[in-house]
Amino acid sequence: MRPLALSPRRVMDGFGFAVRGVSPTVRPRSAEEVAEVYARATAEGLTVGMRGNGRSYGDAALNRGGIVLDTLGLDRVLSFDAAAGIAEVEPGVTIEGLWRHALPLGWWPSVVPGTMLATMGGCAAMNVHGKNHFHVGGTGDSILDADLVTPGGETLRVSRDENADLFHAAIAGFGMLGTLTRIKLKLKRIHSGRMKVRQVPARNLAEQFEIFEREAPTADYLVSWVDCIASGAALGRGQVHVAHYFGEGEDKDGARLLDPNRQDLPPHILGVPRALVPKILRLFNNRHGMGLLNLGKYLSARFGPRSEYLQGHVAFAFLLDYVPNFRSTYEPAGFIQYQPFVPKEAAPYVFGEILKRTQAAGMPSFLGVMKRHRPDDFLLSHALDGYSFAMDYPVPRAGREPLWKLTGELSDIVLDAGGRFYPAKDLTLRPSDFRRAWGQERVSRFQALRRQVDPAGVLSTDWARRVGVDEPRD
Repeated sequence: MRPLALSPRRVMDGFGFAVRGVSPTVRPRSAEEVAEVYARATAEGLTVGMRGNGRSYGDAALNRGGIVLDTLGLDRVLSFDAAAGIAEVEPGVTIEGLWRHALPLGWWPSVVPGTMLATMGGCAAMNVHGKNHFHVGGTGDSILDADLVTPGGETLRVSRDENADLFHAAIAGFGMLGTLTRIKLKLKRIHSGRMKVRQVPARNLAEQFEIFEREAPTADYLVSWVDCIASGAALGRGQVHVAHYFGEGEDKDGARLLDPNRQDLPPHILGVPRALVPKILRLFNNRHGMGLLNLGKYLSARFGPRSEYLQGHVAFAFLLDYVPNFRSTYEPAGFIQYQPFVPKEAAPYVFGEILKRTQAAGMPSFLGVMKRHRPDDFLLSHALDGYSFAMDYPVPRAGREPLWKLTGELSDIVLDAGGRFYPAKDLTLRPSDFRRAWGQERVSRFQALRRQVDPAGVLSTDWARRVGVDEPRD
């Protein structure tokens, strides 16, 4: 048997193309093979980092200097209870694989991110959230129990009642406690393949927050696009999307749309074949071009029809999948996504300051998305009672130092307000940021659990080393 270090090497990148790495890669196909990888890595003195479909924007799924455990070989839906809406899946099952399995039976994943290509293992490890986080929480809130294979050689059942400390740490634990080889989760019963959607224009950031707070008590989903280039009285203007499920029997034509083939994304966007859209967007991928696109989007919301319309679940949920390989529009230097989570009382000030400072620095975000959130009980979760603001920043071709310096200044503002960050999106956090965001007490509890399940310090990633999750071992 050849050493793990001689496994086939792959060039891998963060989803934002701003960081890359080369590592030997192994793809186990069972929980037993996962345990074998850990045993061999321990014996060979290697570190192991996990990777699913590579949708983390930064370096959370890279492990330069070690090996990468690729979970895509663990891609089975193990069982599905159609009466209760309970699925058991392996970590390599994608959101798409889950919804295609469940939708014909009248179920939809309780939580989905902006792409259907993320894996369930990745969603659990990062406690991924969706546009309904304020209402149902993150991925972890829908998970009932799981099997955790640890580098220390154990396979543990974890849940809110069994090994509860590990359950609450492994979810949102960045893959640093082991591999969740089986995940059992509850889905949402739906009665139609589409939803009722309204778009509400907002003239500025203050109006964005007013709309969110007004709509949150009754909405099923809330998400806002933010024009990060507009300034002055129009600072933070945008468009809030409000969506509601149909009740049972309310949509007489909705049942036929439970057919997955009727949910596929349209082949054209504004009459343009989807495959050509990235090439067109590259022409606008600069401050002035994106300013025009943002203005056009705002005017269409401001002066366009405001009546409720119907939209399929896939079309509403997976905006990142509309434009094939949209990240290529940021080549060659790539982009980062910076997403702070800020308590609701401080969010208007913090987000306003972020917009002003990035504009003053000549580095405004090309895309901004705001969401409402609620807290949870996972040890290192990013969730809190407040708002998040996800922003796309192109990496300057002349060098990344000015952008990294700017995000450091923004992080100080976020942390002073009691905010947190989202490791699935991060590429710029400093070790002090990580400790401040979650507090030394939580970090110490997490480190103690790591020593318990991974005494040899096998698990590691570029992100864990950069922000100081890793600690020296004897």
